[in-house]
Parts: sequence; structure tokens; C-alpha cells
Amino acid sequence: MTNLFSTIRNLALIAISAWLLMSCDKEEITPNPDPTPEPTESRWITVAAARMGDNPGDGNGGTLIYAIDSEDARDPSVSVEPFDNGFIVPSNRTARLQASEDGNTIFNISYAGDTGGNYSKYNVEGGQNFEQTGSEVSIAPYVGSAPRWIKLFDGDQTGAAVYVSTEHEIDDNGTPDDVTDDTYLRTEATMGIVTLDLVNSSIKEFQEHSIPLTAEEEAQGYYISRIDMPVLNAAGDKIYIGARLSKVDPETAERDNDYEILGSKTIVLDYPSLLNPSIITSSVGHGNTNGYRSINAFLYDGSVYQANQSDPEGSHILKIDSDNQYDDSYDFNLDEALGVEGAYILAWRPAANGKAVLAYRHDGSEEGVAGAQGFFALVDLEARTAELIDEIPYDPDFYLFQYQGFAVYENEIFVTQAPVGENGNIYVINTNTGEVTRGAELVNVEGSHFIGTF
Repeated sequence: MTNLFSTIRNLALIAISAWLLMSCDKEEITPNPDPTPEPTESRWITVAAARMGDNPGDGNGGTLIYAIDSEDARDPSVSVEPFDNGFIVPSNRTARLQASEDGNTIFNISYAGDTGGNYSKYNVEGGQNFEQTGSEVSIAPYVGSAPRWIKLFDGDQTGAAVYVSTEHEIDDNGTPDDVTDDTYLRTEATMGIVTLDLVNSSIKEFQEHSIPLTAEEEAQGYYISRIDMPVLNAAGDKIYIGARLSKVDPETAERDNDYEILGSKTIVLDYPSLLNPSIITSSVGHGNTNGYRSINAFLYDGSVYQANQSDPEGSHILKIDSDNQYDDSYDFNLDEALGVEGAYILAWRPAANGKAVLAYRHDGSEEGVAGAQGFFALVDLEARTAELIDEIPYDPDFYLFQYQGFAVYENEIFVTQAPVGENGNIYVINTNTGEVTRGAELVNVEGSHFIGTF
């Protein structure tokens, strides 16, 4: 009996010892894993390139796009070759592009030609891979085949396109071809605006309005000749549309090119109805507010900040407050801020912190293959300061007039710099610190240029 008990006890001890050894071995070969590293966030950066048509820098040979990861965009060892490998965006001339806020979608409306006015959108999948999604819709019946349009900042829900047509009014004593003294009355300017559902590819609203100036201004021959760049106010109940003024000689009804530049003007409509047009005028800035290819007005901290062009005192950034009127206490003159003369804002874009990157030229810009072009500056909307970004090289053949897009990722802004027909780089500006990083190489072809990032 004693021997049996001893045997059982010994077997139990052996089993316990084996279990302990196995446990120790298991702990040794399976160490505690390190904490899982957080994934690196990134964003697509879509580079847009405009091929030459007949003349260097005209961009009329079509538009190509190519997408790279934002980390690759920061890497100068990466090369981007959209002219050889890019996706051809449908458009007879330079396409009018917009991007979703996260960079994952590209919106396009073809400009001119048989497909002019056709809206389409694409999922960004990297490289030359852009997958068309949703249906197409034409806005040509509303605003023509060469529309001026923009994406409203409402969560990628809505686009807005505009046009204006003009007609000189002549009294019964004459005709536009046979004008005598006192026959010119005024110029009728008629605007149209259409809003587009970007999600469901459908027309939301369309309205036409007469947009007269004051009786005194019209008697002098002034009229609104071009409109562009709609933007929503903070309340989402008004839409602002930039305007350019032209003038005729009321004695002859012929174009007048030497005239006093009036205060900058903006058309205001109710939104989303697009009714009840009115015009507001700045007493700080003078010149046009319609911009050209790039978005010209942005919402920041409850107000809309709007660039003007062709201001005799140099371009300003103007402010429209929540009362839907210009804030004439906000005086931000680029000539004074940059210490130049004749500053002209070509394109600009703020980040969420109120710091912006601004493309401009001035009277000291050299004449290049596509005219006098320019520079980039870092702007602070609140402090009303602007500083040349001299880390981005200046070249007289660097063409910025057709610049369309600035990709914004958090507080970084991505821009392209390459002279017409020459290679260049992406540059990344940290708007918090002012640090500038030279990124991926942009490979160009003869006569062509880059028109921005999206």
C-alpha cells in the first residue's frame, strides 16, 4: 500500500514539473508583443497638366491627371509623368477640375467642343487610374458649352455654374451700327446660374436675372461683363458671385479701355432658391472679383475672404461678413504687405488655420514665354501679412495665370512649380511653421505646363 502511494505521489510530481517546464518554455518563446503602431495617414494628391495646343503655355491641347500618395508627393526621388502616363480628362480645351475635400474624387466639367458642359466624376485610385462613377449630366442647356463653374464648400454636395450675357440698349434714334449722340441708354446684363447635385448628377435649380448697376454707373457706360466663382456664406442662405466690370463710351457705345476703376462688386442671391439678386460694393478694394481659373473666394471663421484683380492700388483680399456686406474696416493690400507694386493675385487657397498660399505677379515680374508671371507667398488672413516663399524658385517661364488647384491636407498645401516645357517639382508648404519641402519631380514636355494639385 505504501509503495502504491509513493508511486502515485511520484507520478503527480513528475506531471507538475513537466507542466511548469512547458509553461516556462512557452513564456520564453512567446514574448509580449509591442503595441500595434498607429497607421500612417495619407491622401491622394492629383497632379493636373495642360498640354500645349498651338502656342507654348496655351494649355489648349487637353488636360491629363496623375495621382500619387501624399508621402510620395513629398519625396524628391519620385517622378511624376502625367504627359506620358496620365489619364486624359474629357475636355476639348483645358478641363475645369475640382476635387473632393478628402482628395478621393475628381469632378470635371468639359470645356468647349462637342462635349462642352458635360459633368462627370471619378474615383481616384492612384497613378493614371481614375474610375468614372455615377452618371453624366450636361449643364450646357443652362450655361453654355464653356461654363464657368465651381464646387461649393458644402461637403461635396453641390456645384454652381454661371454665365452673363450683355446687350447695349439704344434708343429709337439709332442702332448699334449707326450710333448718334445721346442714343446709348445703358447695357443690359443678364446672368444665369445653375446648381448641380454632384452626388446624384442632376440639376438642382436654375435662375436668370437682370443685374443692373446704379443709374449713375450705367449712365457712364459701366456694366457687368463677366461673373464667376460662386461661394456660400457661413449660414448657407446666401451665395456670392464675383463680378468684372467693363465700360463703353456713352457717346459712341464703343468699348472704353481708359476709365476709372470702380469699387469691387459682388452679386448676392438667396440660397438655395437663387432668387432676389442684389449687388454689394467695396470701398476698400477696386477692380474685379471674378478671378479666372482658380477659386477666388473662401469661407473662413464665419466670413468670406475674396481676392480682387486689376486693382490700381494692387490686389486686395476683401472680407464679406455675416451681414452679407463688405467689411470695409478690413484692409489687406498685397502691395503693402509684400512691399511690391502692382500685385495681382493669380490664384490662392487658405488652410483651415487661416494661413493661405497665394500665387501672384507684380510690376517687377519678368516677361516669360507666356507673359509676366510669378511667385508664391504665405499669407495670414488674421494678421494681414504676406511673405514671399523664396524656397520655391522663380522662373520667368513659370506660368501661373491658368493655375487651378491647391491640394490642402490638414495644414499643408501642395503646389506645382515647373516652367513651361521644363521639369519642376511639387512643393509642400506647412502653413503652421512656414517650412517648405521640395517634393516629387514633375516631368514636362515641350510647350506644356502644370496647372496645380487636387
